[in-house]
Amino acid sequence: MTDKQPVYIMPENVQRILGKDAQRLNIMAARLVADTVKSTLGPKGMDKMLVDTLGDVTVTNDGVTILDEMQIEHPAAKMMVEIAKTQEDEVGDGTTTAVIIAGKLLENAEKLLDEGLHPTVITRGYRMAAEKAAELLNSVAINVKSTDDDLLRRIAMTAMTGKGAEAAKDKLAGIIVDAVKRVTKNDNGLKIDMASIKLEKRKGKGIEDTELVEGIVLDKEKAHSAMPTNVKNAKIALIDAALEIKSPETDTKIQINNPEQLQAFLDQEEKLLKEMVNKVTGIGANVVLCQKGIDDVAQYYLAKQGIYAVRRIKKSDMEKIAKATGARVVSNLHELSKNDLGNAATVEEVKEGEDALTYITGCKNPKAVTILIRGGTEHVASELERAIKDGLGDVSAALQLGKIVAGGGAIEIELEKQLKSYGQKIKGRQQLAWNAFANALEVIPKTLAENAGLDAIDAITELKARHEKEPNAGLDLSEESSSKHVVDVVKAGIVEPMKVKLQAIKSASEVATMILRIDDVIASSGSGASQGGSMPQGAGMGGMPGMGGMSGY
Repeated sequence: MTDKQPVYIMPENVQRILGKDAQRLNIMAARLVADTVKSTLGPKGMDKMLVDTLGDVTVTNDGVTILDEMQIEHPAAKMMVEIAKTQEDEVGDGTTTAVIIAGKLLENAEKLLDEGLHPTVITRGYRMAAEKAAELLNSVAINVKSTDDDLLRRIAMTAMTGKGAEAAKDKLAGIIVDAVKRVTKNDNGLKIDMASIKLEKRKGKGIEDTELVEGIVLDKEKAHSAMPTNVKNAKIALIDAALEIKSPETDTKIQINNPEQLQAFLDQEEKLLKEMVNKVTGIGANVVLCQKGIDDVAQYYLAKQGIYAVRRIKKSDMEKIAKATGARVVSNLHELSKNDLGNAATVEEVKEGEDALTYITGCKNPKAVTILIRGGTEHVASELERAIKDGLGDVSAALQLGKIVAGGGAIEIELEKQLKSYGQKIKGRQQLAWNAFANALEVIPKTLAENAGLDAIDAITELKARHEKEPNAGLDLSEESSSKHVVDVVKAGIVEPMKVKLQAIKSASEVATMILRIDDVIASSGSGASQGGSMPQGAGMGGMPGMGGMSGY
């Protein structure tokens, strides 16, 4: 009898991990991602310093920025990064919350797997609990309207807390609310055009010097030194064409036999450029903003006519200027007319050190605005920009659904309590998964307490006791609450949009169920799954060496 020969169905460079091993490795990778951002949550969260391959430094506690900069390679870990990006795109805040909840859901699921529960039973229980959590969120939410300025400012403050904006959070919250209101329309329902809020950051001065400009600020200077620095009662032409002589698209030869022909050629070019400038001045424009280039000769003629011109402006900025000033972007200079011009009280160049900014201000009822962000260093300004983005996202999300919930971990404890109450009606093994889902929500207040240096067990115990009668009891970790941390957070002004929590719970449960359903990992080492090629022993598919990007630091 001959020996049985092994049958190979895959190439040698493919590795395969089956069953519980695959589940454990995927869960471990996802949990490591959650643990990475866990310490950044809340007002007392710490920052991460990220150094890329070029040596550029980013200091932040923004979840999606951290995960993006880390260049994570592990496939299961990448799924966690995706939910952070989805949260950022959909709501603009709550990325860390979504990732931490997903990590805890997987940790609780691993315990159930050890007890013999089938992954299908766990995923079914998680889906049912997530749907019920969405219902409960809606029932306990507080209504908010666009006229509730104080409440909206509180939402913005909560979003920015712990992100280096505390020094001027009152002023910044006011700027955020005003900016969102400027780009909000009430035609046939509430519409918020967040793309019309331009964020321009500048190092120098302090955080408290951040301002809302009712118009547009461009990171550009005037095209020619002889142009006016300040234009009052500006009539603005927006041109999506070059004020230059077009080059032939095909190879062209021009034969010149004598100096007179050369001079005639140059004179004709100059004449064409002069006609372009005359077209602009003829309709009464005194400011020209060009998306493309402006010839040196055209710059001279524009300066001679007292016209302020800026060249090579981004398309997105041109669109914002059009919304702010009422101008129309014209692609063909010959079609430019008075009706295409926009209006602003002032267009001026403001020098700041060696750099210059162009301010377009005094727009009547502008539909686009600029938040000019100031910070002592580039890192401070960049982190403040991320904080303001979170604030803008939260205020927008609150107005879109018109509902907010208690912050400071209060809503998570309340959801846990109510889910466990409903869970008693669930029959069979799915009740275990349902309760595991409810318990996972506890991770948010627990992490908030840990990051603030409190005893997490004491904090959770007190919160649960208070929630028997006070559904809005949560953690107030601000400097003002140094003695008493468990308070009515709604009265304390610690509130968050319901949309942030809803999206976080949905995203977290979806990624957890997807990872739990994977029982077979087939990885080709040629796919670059990790820096070293094939899967390291014991780590699987890049373990976490592939979370790399910082190994040289």
